[in-house]
Amino acid sequence: MAAQNHLQITIPKENQTPEKDFDYSQRAQWLRAAVLGANDGLVSVASLMMGVGAVQENVKTMIITGFAGLFAGACSMAIGEFVSVYSQLDIERAQMKRDKATRGQDREHEQLPNPFQAAVASSIAFSLGAIVPILAAAFIANHKLRLAVIVAAVSLALVAFGGIGAFLGRSPMVKSCARVLIGGWMAMAITFGLTKLIGSTGLEM
Repeated sequence: MAAQNHLQITIPKENQTPEKDFDYSQRAQWLRAAVLGANDGLVSVASLMMGVGAVQENVKTMIITGFAGLFAGACSMAIGEFVSVYSQLDIERAQMKRDKATRGQDREHEQLPNPFQAAVASSIAFSLGAIVPILAAAFIANHKLRLAVIVAAVSLALVAFGGIGAFLGRSPMVKSCARVLIGGWMAMAITFGLTKLIGSTGLEM
């Protein structure tokens, strides 16, 4: 009896891309904006509140300062991202016109950056980060305990943001978390120390 040979051919499904071949650098632009915005809101407002807490024990003052920092920072992030992305959009449009005029290349259907989308995303990300220290301080009456709770809450949030960014970008988790955590600690410590120093020189609030 002749031997029967079986040849099995596997046809890959259409549009199926193995995870190992996925280019995670495609996420870099929006991931950078989201992580930067959240970390900026978290560290900026926490440092601001720690600075005020260095010379003021009143919880209402710290909370109002935190909200002022949130509103100002969210507006600043939105305007800054809008202007930056719009500049990038103008450059890309100008380049597309040059390519069409000199080489006959029509790139009108390429995906272009959206300034409004970038502005809204940055503002929301900043606000989400900024609300963490405000909520951490809102219900703590004791001044020293309040400062400690802010540092603890911000530290946990920094580790979480660093971990999320590393996971989405498939980058080293420990390095990412350590980088943002140490940076946040430095910002809060420097702001607290310098404000305390200025307050101790005789400046009354």
